[in-house]
Amino acid sequence: MSSNRFFSLTALVLSLGLGGPALAGPGHDHGDAPAAPSANGPQRLPDGSVFLPKPAQRQLGVRTLLTQAGDLPRSFELSGKVVMDPNAGGKVQPLNAGRIEPGPRGLPDAGQAVRKGEVLAYVVTSAAPIERSNQSAQLAELRAAKSLADKRVARLKELADTVPRKDIEAAESEAQALADRIAAVGAGLASREALVAPVSGVIASASVVAGQVVDAREVLFEIVDPARLRIEALAFDAGIAADVGSASLAVGTTRVPLTFVGASRSLREQALPLVFRAEGKALLALAVGQPVRVFVQGKEKVKGIAVPVASLMKNPANQTIVWVKAAPERFEARTVTVEPLDGVTVAITSGLQAGDRVATQGATLINQVR
Repeated sequence: MSSNRFFSLTALVLSLGLGGPALAGPGHDHGDAPAAPSANGPQRLPDGSVFLPKPAQRQLGVRTLLTQAGDLPRSFELSGKVVMDPNAGGKVQPLNAGRIEPGPRGLPDAGQAVRKGEVLAYVVTSAAPIERSNQSAQLAELRAAKSLADKRVARLKELADTVPRKDIEAAESEAQALADRIAAVGAGLASREALVAPVSGVIASASVVAGQVVDAREVLFEIVDPARLRIEALAFDAGIAADVGSASLAVGTTRVPLTFVGASRSLREQALPLVFRAEGKALLALAVGQPVRVFVQGKEKVKGIAVPVASLMKNPANQTIVWVKAAPERFEARTVTVEPLDGVTVAITSGLQAGDRVATQGATLINQVR
């Protein structure tokens, strides 16, 4: 009887344990439930717009610009490069072949500032052995003749009372001429050419070391004024040269105005070179030979809205968009059509209306909100 009661209690306990859910004790919850999304944080809304609260806008540094429509000059983007201004730069080349010796301050390095007329290096002129031996023999003959001329002058001066004055002056003149010839030949044997800076500026390139043997007309140093450069752009349409109203160059976020110098009259790589003059401290970030983009503004006008280049973004369909502030905490993406303007700003010709507030700073972060 007791054994039957034991089996009945065991079956009851097992049925109760298997029938109900197992509950974890306090502190043993594994956190399998998904976290509830925050409705107050930045998020992409179902219609594609972005909800961005005011605190998030301040943290992301979002700035907007009130747009205005107007007549903007039609611009052309040309490929160009930085070249040396011939009036503010120069090259240092030796006239004769020889060996390099450092100047008074040593050999200059690239980027070092130099002054006009400063000696940068010396070139010890090299000569063939037979030529040097001929000069040495000529120098020995001249020195012997000079010695005889000096003795003759001394004898004539002792006989000054009986010798005409013109004979003494002729002997002195001959001795002086021999001395000058000796100095000229001696300088040719032990001469060195001084390489001086033609202009004041900065060493753009230096390709010499002490003891290096260089040829005549070899470019050893290039000196430029980094605040005065020239820009050479290639125009495949010759009509652009006759329609140049103004031009500019974008150096980072700084717009550098360019002065049109003129157009070449010979083609280069099937294009017409256009030369512009640039000045300003922003040019310190450029180097000679660096490729740049030149924006040439023609005389023809186009209706559009000017916005910074930083406002342009790409959507998943690779279309150009800008983010417009439709509400205090909501931004909408607008697909736009743009044309180049000056490298720092662009002209939006469609997709935007005057009076819209376009995000100029933080647009990249707005575009990343999901």
